[in-house]
Amino acid sequence: MEDSQSTLPQKGRGAVSNRSGRFEAFAGEAVDDGWNLIDEDLPPLRTHVTIETPRTIIVRNTSPDIPFDRSINPYKGCEHGCVYCFARPTHAYMWLSPGLDFESRLFAKPTAPALLERELSKPGYKPRTLHMGTNTDPYQPIEKTRRITRGVLKVLSAFNHPVSITTKSALVCRDLDILGPMAARGLVSVGISVTTLDRRLARALEPRAPTPGRRLDAIRTLSAAGVPTAVMAAPMIPVLNDAELETILERAAAAGASSAGYVLLRLPLEIKDLFTEWLAAHVPDQAAHVLSQMRDARSGAMYEQDFGTRMTGSGERAKLLAKRFDLACRRLGLKAVRGSAYQMDATQFKVPAAKLYPLAGDQLELF
Repeated sequence: MEDSQSTLPQKGRGAVSNRSGRFEAFAGEAVDDGWNLIDEDLPPLRTHVTIETPRTIIVRNTSPDIPFDRSINPYKGCEHGCVYCFARPTHAYMWLSPGLDFESRLFAKPTAPALLERELSKPGYKPRTLHMGTNTDPYQPIEKTRRITRGVLKVLSAFNHPVSITTKSALVCRDLDILGPMAARGLVSVGISVTTLDRRLARALEPRAPTPGRRLDAIRTLSAAGVPTAVMAAPMIPVLNDAELETILERAAAAGASSAGYVLLRLPLEIKDLFTEWLAAHVPDQAAHVLSQMRDARSGAMYEQDFGTRMTGSGERAKLLAKRFDLACRRLGLKAVRGSAYQMDATQFKVPAAKLYPLAGDQLELF
């Protein structure tokens, strides 16, 4: 692949470079060719969407520290461009870069609602809460026109199937006509991710995600409509935003959030180098301190992948963060989001008589 490296961030993009993925045979390196180009000389990096037609749509996992065993991802890649996104390394499986490719070369699955309907209709299917937003954001900008997430929710509502959603986008409020009635039946919960309340930091970390204020407004709107809503203070990044933890929880509780969660920054695989590049480009004076404190919270390593500690870290700094979170939740009356919080009533599940999204090859109704 062409590995166009850059030392300057592109406007509206999170990753600084398009460094090669771990499966590439060759890696590129940025060099000064003497042309002395500046940002204004470079063409804008446009988003390209490829249609994908998978055979199944429900993804299952057996990870002991993930509180759900099934999920749906209507999209691969995410235009929000969050530099820290733990899903970035998945683009390497498609011979694309976890860097700029991840946020500009997207894949959409328009048959997701029909595939879901087919899978839920199978005689042996056993319902449990399904999660959306585990890999990439189901309400990223292209959902506004593609409406795949909305189609998936229509199916889940028709089947009385419980679902939990995690998103950074206020676009989730568009689907209140579906989410509201599902909430009244105890079939949905929504988690809104608020990384920072600092608009400048948010724009650099998450360049195409809604502002922190709009996310708090989404919490307020969802809660007022009766949808159980959590605030996800994630990721917490030592030095950069971890001091905001209590303030984020306070603002979210005031907006109507009933529960909360947090995750310590994770830097698996290619994300470590991408985040290090981001630090050098955006906060060079703090870069060394941030990385040093990350190691303090990960037993001296940049990342630990052990179940049980990969989400919250280890060591005294990580313990202090966990204690601060628990104390703040107790003070604010927020329920800490942990395992059982994701499980909702699955006893209402029922296969409807009529299909919403028939696929070619589906058996037709006799009457």
